[in-house]
Amino acid sequence: MAAELHVELVAADRNVWSGEATLVVARTTSGDIGVMPGHQPLLGVLESGPVTIRTSEGNTVVAAVHGGFISFADNKLSLLAEIAELADEIDVQRAERALERAKSEADGAAERRADVRLRAVTGH
Repeated sequence: MAAELHVELVAADRNVWSGEATLVVARTTSGDIGVMPGHQPLLGVLESGPVTIRTSEGNTVVAAVHGGFISFADNKLSLLAEIAELADEIDVQRAERALERAKSEADGAAERRADVRLRAVTGH
């Protein structure tokens, strides 16, 4: 079994992150899934939520992902997201304002997006 897997996190408008990892955790329509080297091939639909990548160097990369697909085969994991942004790219105050605005306007989709962004940053 290989000790790492190659990960590509791609949004519709850009490559967000790529590199070697030992574990990736993402939310699918079937629930949360953890993918490690040697995992069985899979294809799934991503739900909005944080994606956590444990890199081969021992660092943790977190991204807010909104919809898309996850695919794994031959120790290559692809996360193809409609929208994705790394936690360190997220402006917390802006996300908090967006969440409040979405709540006041009863915009469920915008509320979920803002909530996922905040969870990616805070880990909650």
